[in-house]
Amino acid sequence: MATSAQRLIHPVILSGGSGTRLWPVSRRAYPKQLLALTGPRTLLQDTALRVADPAAFAAPVVLCNEAHRFIIAEQLREVGITPAAIALEPTARNTAPAIAAAALMIAARDPEAILLVLPSDHVIRDAEGFRTTIETAATAAREGRLTTFGIVPQGPETGFGYIRRGAPHPALAGVHAIAEFVEKPDRERAGAFVASGEYAWNSGMFVFPVAKLLAELERLAPALVASCRKAVDEAATDLTFTRLAAEPFAACPSISIDHALMEHTDSASVVSASIGWSDVGSWTALWEIGARDERGNVTSGDVVLHDVSNSFIRAEKRLVSAIGVRDLVIIETDDAILVAPRDRAQDVKTIVGHLEQAGRGEAELHATVYRPWGHYEGVAEGERFQVKRISVKPGGKLSLQMHHHRAEHWIVVQGTARITNGEQETLLTENQSTYIPIGATHRLENPGKTDLTLIEVQSGAYLGEDDIVRFEDIYGRKGTNR
Repeated sequence: MATSAQRLIHPVILSGGSGTRLWPVSRRAYPKQLLALTGPRTLLQDTALRVADPAAFAAPVVLCNEAHRFIIAEQLREVGITPAAIALEPTARNTAPAIAAAALMIAARDPEAILLVLPSDHVIRDAEGFRTTIETAATAAREGRLTTFGIVPQGPETGFGYIRRGAPHPALAGVHAIAEFVEKPDRERAGAFVASGEYAWNSGMFVFPVAKLLAELERLAPALVASCRKAVDEAATDLTFTRLAAEPFAACPSISIDHALMEHTDSASVVSASIGWSDVGSWTALWEIGARDERGNVTSGDVVLHDVSNSFIRAEKRLVSAIGVRDLVIIETDDAILVAPRDRAQDVKTIVGHLEQAGRGEAELHATVYRPWGHYEGVAEGERFQVKRISVKPGGKLSLQMHHHRAEHWIVVQGTARITNGEQETLLTENQSTYIPIGATHRLENPGKTDLTLIEVQSGAYLGEDDIVRFEDIYGRKGTNR
């Protein structure tokens, strides 16, 4: 895409969202961008691969929160992407501070850079059209325009903001000044917007010249830029991550880039984009872009239907069958089931709110919990006991730790385990086991070249994950997670 006379475009991938509208598959600890919802790769992986051409794009800068850092690093590694940086936001502050921090990091290396800002959780079906749209927006950016992608609307959608196009660019087809940003309308207004032909859906994707971006933010939101600059200047390196300084970043207002910049600058433009786009904002959106059968159903997993139409049904662990229903969303996971009319799929956020108010863990975690060393999942539990299946990647190592209230019995199912138990270190192979008494300092690691799988039986008066005293951790973690 780029010629020898053009500079590489710097992708900035925003991956801080929680994705609760796709509960129970997407949860705060493992949100939708980290899931394979539309194919074999996750949404994050697809986003990174769209801009993986080294002739056109620099290595991406990824913004995320601390809880997702190891999962994101592993998913990028799986598809051969080495990011320029994975920057950790110490607290959620919306898109303007995240973009400003990334811009400051990139400007330090290339003060004339062109930034391509991409949410990590979008689906784009037309890769060629996407690249053409980037080229057009980058040309506008080199003229000093701050450009957003306006999606050509496919109908009167009420779940998106809208952009009203202004005067056309004199030389670039499809590029217009921005006349107005409109918040999510009701259906009547949305229908009028689409009928007028003057409006586009607001996609949240941008192309910015970094110098103009920072200059306009300095003019319109100087305190925000000052806080972000301090957060970047005082950032610490944590393994392969860039940890933005917590106190100055927290001082930033929580504000979107639209509200902080695009609605107030005279340099804003919109480029029309017809690229097979979806923000995957609900189960209905996945039904709309999915491959439907002859009765309009989109299914995945072990699903058996009779006289069912226009429904979205996803089975993750068990057989799901349905008879004589229509226009439904049915989602099955190993610890939760969702059933809703398809036109009320957005209301799932209300269920998540109820779960959070009740202190239910299903709002935050899956039954399978991911850690930098691998993952674990619950198998059974009862009074004073809990059984888990633990999988440790080659080279993975749990923290050196102890428990005040529980003992553990480990049985190796597959692979080789190196176990520290007090002063003793042993190697266990398949069908061998060991016992970790209450109060013993211990560690589990996988010294082999294949995954280690074991069964852990916990017993004791308290079995919560916060009963961990951590002494040492190769991943630099603090607190009470394994």
